[in-house]
Amino acid sequence: MSGNILLLALRGRDSTVIDQILERQSIGCTECLSVRELAANLDDDASAAIVTEESLEGVHGSGLSEWLNDQPPWSDFPFILLATKRVGRRPDAAAAVLETLGNVVLLERPVHSDTLLQAVQSALRGRRRQWEARRHLGELRSAEERLTNLNNSLEQLIAERTRELSRANDRLTQEIAERERAQSALVQSQKMEAVGHLTGGIAHDFNNLLTVISGNLDMIHRRAPDPKTATQAGHALQAADRAAKLTQQLLVFSRSQKLLLEPVDLNALLGGMSDLLERTIGAEASVELILDPTEPWSLADKNQLELAVLNLAINARDAMPDGGNISIRSAHEEGNFPDSDVDRFGVITVSDNGPGIPSHLLDRVFDPFFTTKPIGKGTGLGLSQVYGIAQQSGGTVRLDSKPDTGTKVSILLPLAPHVDPETQVAHSATQSLQARNLDIFVAEDDPEVRRFILECLENVGCRVSYAANGREALIKLAGKRPDILMVDFAMPGMNGVELVQKAWLLHPGLPVLLATGYADMDMVEKFIPPECVLRKPFRSEDLLSAIHSVVAEPPSLAADQTTSPA
Repeated sequence: MSGNILLLALRGRDSTVIDQILERQSIGCTECLSVRELAANLDDDASAAIVTEESLEGVHGSGLSEWLNDQPPWSDFPFILLATKRVGRRPDAAAAVLETLGNVVLLERPVHSDTLLQAVQSALRGRRRQWEARRHLGELRSAEERLTNLNNSLEQLIAERTRELSRANDRLTQEIAERERAQSALVQSQKMEAVGHLTGGIAHDFNNLLTVISGNLDMIHRRAPDPKTATQAGHALQAADRAAKLTQQLLVFSRSQKLLLEPVDLNALLGGMSDLLERTIGAEASVELILDPTEPWSLADKNQLELAVLNLAINARDAMPDGGNISIRSAHEEGNFPDSDVDRFGVITVSDNGPGIPSHLLDRVFDPFFTTKPIGKGTGLGLSQVYGIAQQSGGTVRLDSKPDTGTKVSILLPLAPHVDPETQVAHSATQSLQARNLDIFVAEDDPEVRRFILECLENVGCRVSYAANGREALIKLAGKRPDILMVDFAMPGMNGVELVQKAWLLHPGLPVLLATGYADMDMVEKFIPPECVLRKPFRSEDLLSAIHSVVAEPPSLAADQTTSPA
């Protein structure tokens, strides 16, 4: 049994005899010459120590007791003490030494070699068990360290995952919010598109009807044999005009009506509306015009802008059933808005001192057909029309309202350069000239509208031929070239643009006039210039002015206008 036995036997032959006994059993032995040397050789790998009692003189101060006191928890170093046989009680000094050594096997001399070997082997077994305990303790500590490291790593991982989850949750919340906004925008877009198709179709049919009604009423009004009939026809014409304006509202709301944008003097526009505003608003509210002395001009459709201002004034009046003040002002303004590409605007603002709009309704006021007015008091198209006009003009609308402080709606339109009024007057005079002695071909599928057009043109001396659809028109056009080709846009089988393109293949450069009550103007203007488009409903002077304009200054045609549509 191997081991490392420390031997301290300073007298006689004890050291030699013990060494020989241990060597026969292959037990290693290190001989020490003093207590201090014994203390110096003690370490965690020492197996045991054989010490003779008389060799322990001077234990205190040798470092032995300090080493024994500082042993790790797993260690209880074994000593085999060879003591002299005594009679009676052991002296206190000797007892103190035994107490210092701690784990001691006391053998009184003389000691038989077998007894010594058994004591040594017992000490070695005990020491090995201590080493095993040290190993297990080390493994436990290693496991504890690994567990601690694992726990720290786990806590760190949990913290990182928590941060990742927090970031993911933030992203998810943002994505949900963005998706909700996108979904809301999609629903709004689908709603606007559906209502746009509906209103566009209604507007098309009504414009054909109104063309016949207003056109014939205009003729009756002009030719009435007595003032009473003329007055009645005039009243009917006014009603037809109001119906036409409602149709225009539907088209602007549905984003289908193309605005005729031109520089407009905002001060002149508001000044010209003063009488109309006073008559419309009545005595229920006072109207104050505040005009910017710098005279702002904006790019707008004058008729549609007047309609927008009138709608806002009526809304302001209706918001104050007990009376109040309406302020309409013009101004310049600069700023960036997400729904406009320009940053300099001419502004018309309509303000009232009514009860204001509840905050939960502010996001809905521009919705189609939304109104807080009683049934029969509003169509719900007014503000949506205002928004549509501003958007199509390249501007935007701003609404400010708080409970009990009134409402302020601003129409912001792109700023435009001033235009010499004499140029406009000359242009208007040119537009009013009538066309005579012309050969005009008319393609119109609605018989009542066609009859009205033919009568208007024949009354001023034009030679008129016609067709009820595009295919019939092409057959007749193949035989002769007219001075002007007038076509309706919405015809069965072949629309007006397709007919014009095929006619240009037969007669290149043929002047054309397209009449429409509802059309995709973006598609139309790819092939036909805006000045060659006549809006329905129209009266006889509108028709004659458009005919004269096309003949007097035929518009230049783009290279791709003579190409057949795909």
